[in-house]
Amino acid sequence: MARPRKPLLSTDRIVATARELVDAEGLAAVSTRRLAAELGVSGPSLYNHFRTKDEILEAVADSVSAQVDLSMFEDGRDWRTALHDWAVSYRAALRAHPNIVPVLAHGPGRRPAALRLADAVYGAMVDAGWPPAQA
Repeated sequence: MARPRKPLLSTDRIVATARELVDAEGLAAVSTRRLAAELGVSGPSLYNHFRTKDEILEAVADSVSAQVDLSMFEDGRDWRTALHDWAVSYRAALRAHPNIVPVLAHGPGRRPAALRLADAVYGAMVDAGWPPAQA
């Protein structure tokens, strides 16, 4: 049987499905077996994209971080307004996905979107005159 032209799995599809599971049932509902069943694939096929369940959860956390608007740091708002607007956007993302908060609470780790968030806030504070050690 020939391979399908479009792969059955993609990193984005795995993350979206895992995020839906986390949102609906919490972190404990996510297992590679359950996720594979939801995606209609065999469990080992997930390992072509992620090494562990924790990597999948980190990717879900990063997808939530990516929902936070950072435009306020680039459009000329003063730092107080920018930080306020960033906090409102961050809170909205967390309210939409409260079950992923325990993963996010570990800090940005190496998650790209989370590191962009931290860098944007830090940069805005340093640009506003905060000493780097306090920003």
